[in-house]
Amino acid sequence: MNNNTDVLENLIEEFSKLPQIGRKTAQRLAMHITRRPKEDVEKFSRALLEIKDKLRFCNVCCNITEYEICRICDSPKRSNNVICIVEEPQDVLAIEKTNEFKGKYHVLHGIISPLDGIGPNDIKISELLRRLGGESGSEVEELILALNPTVEGETTILYLSRLIKPLDIKITRIARGIPIGSDLEFADEVTLAKALEGRVVV
Repeated sequence: MNNNTDVLENLIEEFSKLPQIGRKTAQRLAMHITRRPKEDVEKFSRALLEIKDKLRFCNVCCNITEYEICRICDSPKRSNNVICIVEEPQDVLAIEKTNEFKGKYHVLHGIISPLDGIGPNDIKISELLRRLGGESGSEVEELILALNPTVEGETTILYLSRLIKPLDIKITRIARGIPIGSDLEFADEVTLAKALEGRVVV
């Protein structure tokens, strides 16, 4: 039987909806919130609301940003010749931590997964093709496919490589330094850096 108050139970329930947060962890987080000063909780609440109000997708790479064009796409120090294609925004953060990649990104926001009903039209593939066909697309010499090494990731890599080959752009993939079944966001910087260095032509 649950002896929590309704408001506490509601908070535990909300925390337990977060990825990789079980009931016990959710309970610990909720109890931590009850011990914080009201000002801290209000600041936390504002940060959550601001994320929903201010974040959007970059008009170029589909990464999350507060601006029409994200800082990476807008940076004159980044190369327009190489685009690294990733599954989710957190993969951009993981690769950026290595300080090895100096090109730009394209975020798919998912991968092709027929069993889950996710097809090519459900992720940001058409945005990528528009980008490659646009004015800046002529500068692109290489696409790095840096997708998670899962069955769905492999399916997406195969689909993209077939789609892009006629455009006469070199297609590579990161080396298999990333364990099968793992996520890029959990890989350490050294493993990711080596995987980028050892990428191979698809």
